[in-house]
Amino acid sequence: MSYEAFARYYDELTANIDYPALAEYYDRIITRSGGRKGILLDLACGTGSLSVCLSKLGYDVIGTDGSPEMLDIAFAKPHEGIQYLCQDMTELDMFGTIDAAVCALDSLNHLESTDDLRAVFERVSLFLESGGVFVFDVNTPYKHERVLADSTFVYETENVFCVWENEYEGDGITGITLDFFEQNEDGRYTRSSDCFTETAWTREQIESLLKESGFELCAVYEYPTENPPCEMSEKLTFAARMVNSKNRAGDRPSQSVEKS
Repeated sequence: MSYEAFARYYDELTANIDYPALAEYYDRIITRSGGRKGILLDLACGTGSLSVCLSKLGYDVIGTDGSPEMLDIAFAKPHEGIQYLCQDMTELDMFGTIDAAVCALDSLNHLESTDDLRAVFERVSLFLESGGVFVFDVNTPYKHERVLADSTFVYETENVFCVWENEYEGDGITGITLDFFEQNEDGRYTRSSDCFTETAWTREQIESLLKESGFELCAVYEYPTENPPCEMSEKLTFAARMVNSKNRAGDRPSQSVEKS
C-alpha cells in the first residue's frame, strides 16, 4: 500500500503524538526485556518521526516502509545516522543482523491476513540476533468491534479536512476510508482518498505466531503503559525476545549503518 493521500497529511493529522515520549517508552521496554542499544529496525517507519527520536536515544536506526510517499517525507527531515529502505514488511530483507526491532502505531494491523502476520514475524526473526528484542503495538479485537466498528471521525487542521469512515466486516476486520479535502486558492476544495483495511488478532493468536517464529514472550502491556491489559484494552504492546534464532550465526554479517 502506498497511502498516497494519507502520506501528504500524515504528520499534520498525527501532531498529537508525542514521539519523544513514545521512543522513550519503547526504549524502556526493550531494556526491561533484556535488549541492548545497537542496530534497531523501525518497521513500517512511515514519515520517520519515531526513527529520529530513537536515533537520538542512541540506537543505530534502519527504517523500512512500503510507501515511497511516506519515505519521501522521512528523507526530507534531518536523518543523520538513519538509513531508510522501501520494503514491504512481509518481504523484509536486511543487509545483516539487527539487535532490536519496533513496529509502532498499530502498523501490524494494516496486514490483511494471519499469513501476512506470520510472514512478518518470520522475517524479523531471520535477521534479529539471539537475545534481540522485538516490541510492537496492535489494536485489539475489542477496539475494532466496540470503538472503530462503524464509526465516523472528523479531523480539521489548518490545511486539510479529513473524514475517516469505518465499516466493520467481522472477524476482526475493519474497512477504512479516508477522504481528504484541501482548500485551493480559489476557495474550492480538492478531494483525495485512501482506502485500506485493518485486521485485529487475539492475544492468543499473536502469542502463538511469535512462538512459531522462535520468539519468547517477555511481556504484554496495555498501550501506552507498562500495566497489564484488561478485557477492554483498546491497544496492546508486546515485547518478545529472540531465543531460537533463524539467522544461523555466521551466515549473515552484522548490520552496519552508514552515518551520513
